[in-house]
Amino acid sequence: MRVRQLTAAAAALLLAAGLGGCSDDPAPGRTPAAAPASADPTTATGDVRPADRTAARDGGTLRWAVDGVPATLNVYQRAATADSALLAHALYPSLFRPQEHGRLAPDPDYLTAAESTPPGQQPQVVTYRLNPHAVWSDGTPVSAADLSAQRAALSGLDPAYRGAHPAGYDAIDSITPGTDPGEVRVTFRRPYAEWRSLFGPLYPAAETGTPAAFNRALAGGPHLTAGPYAVSRYDTEGGRVSVVRNPLWWGEPPKTDRIDFLAMAPERRLDALDQDQLDIAPLTTAVDRAAPAPAAGTATAPAAAPPAVVPEAAPEAAALALRRAESLPGVTVHRAAAASLTQLTLNAARPLLTDPALRLALTRAVDRRRIAEAALTPLGLPGAPLGSHLLAGDQEGYRDNSAATGPAEADRLLDQVGWKRRPGRPRTKGGKELALTLLVPAGSTTARRTADALTANLADHGIAVATTTAPADGFVKDHLAVGDYDLALFSWPAVTSPAGEQRPAYAKPRPDANGALDPGTNYARSGTEEIDRLFDRATAELDPAARLDLLQEADARIWQLGHSVPLYQRPELVGVREGVAGAGAWGFGWPRFQDIGWGG
Repeated sequence: MRVRQLTAAAAALLLAAGLGGCSDDPAPGRTPAAAPASADPTTATGDVRPADRTAARDGGTLRWAVDGVPATLNVYQRAATADSALLAHALYPSLFRPQEHGRLAPDPDYLTAAESTPPGQQPQVVTYRLNPHAVWSDGTPVSAADLSAQRAALSGLDPAYRGAHPAGYDAIDSITPGTDPGEVRVTFRRPYAEWRSLFGPLYPAAETGTPAAFNRALAGGPHLTAGPYAVSRYDTEGGRVSVVRNPLWWGEPPKTDRIDFLAMAPERRLDALDQDQLDIAPLTTAVDRAAPAPAAGTATAPAAAPPAVVPEAAPEAAALALRRAESLPGVTVHRAAAASLTQLTLNAARPLLTDPALRLALTRAVDRRRIAEAALTPLGLPGAPLGSHLLAGDQEGYRDNSAATGPAEADRLLDQVGWKRRPGRPRTKGGKELALTLLVPAGSTTARRTADALTANLADHGIAVATTTAPADGFVKDHLAVGDYDLALFSWPAVTSPAGEQRPAYAKPRPDANGALDPGTNYARSGTEEIDRLFDRATAELDPAARLDLLQEADARIWQLGHSVPLYQRPELVGVREGVAGAGAWGFGWPRFQDIGWGG
């Protein structure tokens, strides 16, 4: 699965991928994030050209644009990127993979069956039956030792392991071999409902079995892998990672001989597609951050020298970039709603927003459909608003819980809490104007359209909003983490395990060692004991229907708190050359690499 930790690093990654940074690819580790892709036709959010293995020819090379050669292939390390996650899915096992509506199902290449003890039976024991043919690249079988080493590295029990601590590993008590070869028994010290999200990607015990092994960068040189492909070239300076067919692969053979992952800046990808230098190219950033062309006679910097300051994108330039992408001969632009939830966050620590009644009125004032249409329809996607903080619109169990804020209109609520309306001016109370700042990522056309629509929307209710921008590299650490904003626009990952992985974003801030409130990754700085308990109960609820009910109740309470307003799923655009099957915009999924190839 895609591992998504809600850490500052993950937030920055999703911020970059969704609303104005440099990464187009799905986030890891969100995984950080993130990685999508699948030829699997049951992928919920995807727009992927189906792979017909019988029609596809064997052989050939695919050229795939990435942001850069990753510093590590271990998605649980702090240096991991979206590209780390993408490559990991070609090289390492994931015991489960998302199917229709984000449901996790066993990947038969690695797992023949998995079963948990029924609800109410303690302790919870999950029995995995590994595919007996699954082996690492040295011929060693994938085994309980690999699961056990990964649990030790990610549980947080040993501080010598430097990296992320994905939800669920700390709930495991023991991992032991079963009675049959390939059987693994995982015993939990407390029930963990989202156990299917664990061990994806899974790394060999040789890379996770000791702190020293885990902490070193997993990049370049020979490393054990167990995917349909193996690394043949890892050229950081040259900007290329090449993978070739794994000679020990036991599943359906990969259709393509080699895939070259080529580091290429987003602004170069349209030219590269046009010049037949790429076959698969994420284009969201290329369109979203398109800058106006320089005027005739204006000197420009050399192509290899990045500008010191990224220019603000212009809607006209973005529209031109999209039209160009759509008109490229022999290239199809695939569109999908990404597995990333864009929301408006309200900072409850700011003087005006400490009042929960005002926050609630503000959430009622936001016209989510108007904003979603402004952000998405120019990209050829439906302007579908979100109504859940925890689930994507096409995810199993999704429900619009916005009605939990009550039936009262925003203007009436504002009147009731004493903010007086003035014609053509912001509302006032006690001599103060209802004027707020809105922090958005710099350089993003989508963020700009969203901010413009939101500003006009709130002005209709007498709320003045002034937009400010911040670069992606300082958005989290310089603003969200320290509370330097009133309203902020950014994205969180949509995950297949929301009870465990989304909890930190909504957990009630607690006092730190000095007595000051520590928000963690709850950048809104508002929370309640009740919401925390609902998440904890959902995490431990093994009955799927009861767990979903608890998540819906938690989401309703988040709405009522005036914590944040879900707006839409961020867009995902991918250019794919004609004749390439099994590739596109993958949404919740990720590539089934062995099926991607050239049509016959």
